[in-house]
Amino acid sequence: MKDQALFDKIDLHLIRVLNIVLTERSVSRAAIRLGMYQPAVSAALKRLRALAGDPLLVRSGAGMVPTDAGLRMIEPSASILRAAQVLFSDARGFDPATATHTFSLACSDYMDPLFLPQLVAQIKHQAPLCQIDIHALSGESDYRARLAQGEFDLVVGNWPAPPDDLHMARLFADQVVCLVASKHPVMRRGWDSATWLAAEHIAPTPTHPGAKGVIDMHLDGLGLQRNITARCPHFGLIPAMVASSLLVLTTGRQYCERFTDTLAVKVLTCPIAFPQMVYYQLWHERTHASASAKWLRERVKAVADSLRKQ
Repeated sequence: MKDQALFDKIDLHLIRVLNIVLTERSVSRAAIRLGMYQPAVSAALKRLRALAGDPLLVRSGAGMVPTDAGLRMIEPSASILRAAQVLFSDARGFDPATATHTFSLACSDYMDPLFLPQLVAQIKHQAPLCQIDIHALSGESDYRARLAQGEFDLVVGNWPAPPDDLHMARLFADQVVCLVASKHPVMRRGWDSATWLAAEHIAPTPTHPGAKGVIDMHLDGLGLQRNITARCPHFGLIPAMVASSLLVLTTGRQYCERFTDTLAVKVLTCPIAFPQMVYYQLWHERTHASASAKWLRERVKAVADSLRKQ
């Protein structure tokens, strides 16, 4: 009877607050995600602490961290929310015109700069009541765990060899080229592999110490090393840096060509042959049969296909 009385005090909204507070590790950030006022989230957390007999979230330095009990609640609470979504949403199908689903996806910023704007526009046009949470795909984010825990519905990016423990669909392959300033000396002199390697290159900031992207991993395999003199964590800012310097950016053609009409830059063939950059969307088994997740994957594929034709 005691357990039943405790269970009767728990509702699905409280479970959602529990999961969001524990994963965000912040009452204020949780309030934003939940669309609630911060005092209401604090009140719900107080109820949860009383029910659990545990603080659940405690201060650590300048931030907050879950207690051991809180950590153990993250996956079960996510599992309950996933089950409820299937029970009340996917069981009756997914109607984008009336759905109030929240889509959460992580995306590499190496993608075509038009990809996310067009994806968001298409989702909001077809599913106007749905919300969209977009996350950076970085080394600090364990996207496998976040897919498994229900924090991400989908991850989009490029990998030399995508993980085989997730569902995968190929979106497109792109030729590796170079982006340089219109007045770069190479425009007059041309280059070979030696002058390309010696040129001043700009590359993304490594996601963690020692990490290398697909360009430098391939060069390592050839026993070569390029001269990287600048790094930037914001990939979308790099073309503007290239336009006003002697820096060379090496990446996919589709990305580079989006900037040739707005910046003083040119796309050149790279004198070293690289395999194509292949972009995928990845998802966990938990969303494989979900009607809403299938709809999201179809939108991603449609936007990727349309950009290839532009």
